[in-house]
Amino acid sequence: MDVSGLRPQGGPGKPEEGPGKPQGEPGRPQGGPGRPEEGPGKPQGGPGRPEEGPKWSEDVPGRPEEGPDQSPPAAPPAERVLLQARLSLQRDGPAALRAVLDAAAPRWLLGAGPAALGELAAALGEYAAPPGREQDGAERPGRDREYSAAADRAEQVGAVFVLLLEKLEDAKRQECPAAPALRRVEGHMYIFAVTHLGEQPWSTARSRAVARELLELLVRAAGCGSVAEFLRGKEEEEEGRFGAVMGLLKRELTKDTWKCNPATKHVFSWTLPHLTRPWLGPHLERVLPPALLISDDFQEENKILGVQCLHHIVLNVPGADLCQFNRAQVVFHALYNHLYSREASLIQAVLLCLLDLLPILERSQRHQGQVRPLSHWDEVLQLVLTHMEAEHRLALRRVYAGTLPAFVGRLGILVVRHLKRLERVILGYLEVSDGPEEEARLGILETLQCTIEHAWPRMPCRLPVLLKALLRLLWDVHTDKGPTPEPVRAALLQRATQCLILLDRCSQGQVKVLLEGVYSSCEENRVRECIRKVQEST
Repeated sequence: MDVSGLRPQGGPGKPEEGPGKPQGEPGRPQGGPGRPEEGPGKPQGGPGRPEEGPKWSEDVPGRPEEGPDQSPPAAPPAERVLLQARLSLQRDGPAALRAVLDAAAPRWLLGAGPAALGELAAALGEYAAPPGREQDGAERPGRDREYSAAADRAEQVGAVFVLLLEKLEDAKRQECPAAPALRRVEGHMYIFAVTHLGEQPWSTARSRAVARELLELLVRAAGCGSVAEFLRGKEEEEEGRFGAVMGLLKRELTKDTWKCNPATKHVFSWTLPHLTRPWLGPHLERVLPPALLISDDFQEENKILGVQCLHHIVLNVPGADLCQFNRAQVVFHALYNHLYSREASLIQAVLLCLLDLLPILERSQRHQGQVRPLSHWDEVLQLVLTHMEAEHRLALRRVYAGTLPAFVGRLGILVVRHLKRLERVILGYLEVSDGPEEEARLGILETLQCTIEHAWPRMPCRLPVLLKALLRLLWDVHTDKGPTPEPVRAALLQRATQCLILLDRCSQGQVKVLLEGVYSSCEENRVRECIRKVQEST
């Protein structure tokens, strides 16, 4: 049977074969519903391929459909426009996006959804980021030009962020659900604002002003009265934005990436002090590793920054949380290694942090029933005295002498373990003037006074040496013709006199007996006045 008459004359997806086919290119239809025409009749705009690249006018009505299996779902208009603006940001800058936001209605803008607005804010922050560095923190060539360009970009992006915040505020006034969108963008806005808030190589006066304005608007938009309230939440039960900010910083605060972006450490160190007890405790796992990482760097600036962050954590996290998983011990070893540094500013930061950390460790060990022949206090004081004995730099001598009384007072009577070395340090520092303010001498006199008070049973055998050093100090201070201010001279004489009085009490009046001959032969009225106070003391 001839069935050729039952075959359809043309199909939707297959051209007709045989003598009745169209006269175009052999074997091909003249045009398909989902494909551009090929052959002699193809468009002249390219070599047989449709034009690529996103256009702001795509997805307009009347475009041919591509079939149920090939056509993606149509995007909402606001989401599509913001996507195109985000994709063109690196090439064209934020000017077009600012024009779109300026003309956009708040309700239309919220139609893009919180996710799209969050991605847009992330792209803007990345566009305005300072120029990157090498993995070891080394600067790349042409950094001055790049810093200037980064400041210009920051000024433009800051203006876009301000406009976006104003639109979200308008949406709230129109009773539109703007809170989810604000939550998505405020973390990126905060990091951008803090990045350009301070005086840095990548900021200018104008970019800092824009960043300051943005931060103030952001805090107000969140219904908060300060940056600290913005980060921690208005109430203790309310979740603040600190977790979201640290979540965004987490990928840049790793061992291999934290030095690539020069602003990351500044954002972290500026943000951390705004969160105090009791709000910082729940975030301990987020903040402790970056602080240890920064403090372990080879650059002194980063070491000091990291130690300051560790000190804030020690002060504002419960001791039980610090001691859990041996965290406090890890922090102690990190700080102890810094005591071998020769930088006065770093040593001062480390010693101040240790003074607050060591009581926490001591309580933990006592609670666990651990008995050590030498405590952490002994370890630190022993190393400090070793360094002090041979130290000749005045800046370091001042730092050591300023913190030594606190360590002696904390050890109490147990300071007798270190009396021989401590005595040599006291005598050496009393002999040498360290400048007009006499900070080292004043600190050592306070140390001597504290030592006499706590270890007074061991003082009578050291009376001849200490008495001679104190009398020599009285004479040197009185006869010195240097630029030392009069209040400093008076403080030195007063503290030296107080040490003599304490020595007299613990030696059962031996100092008064020894000073009788000195008082009668001394002709300097100021020195005689100090000796008279000792003799009249009871």
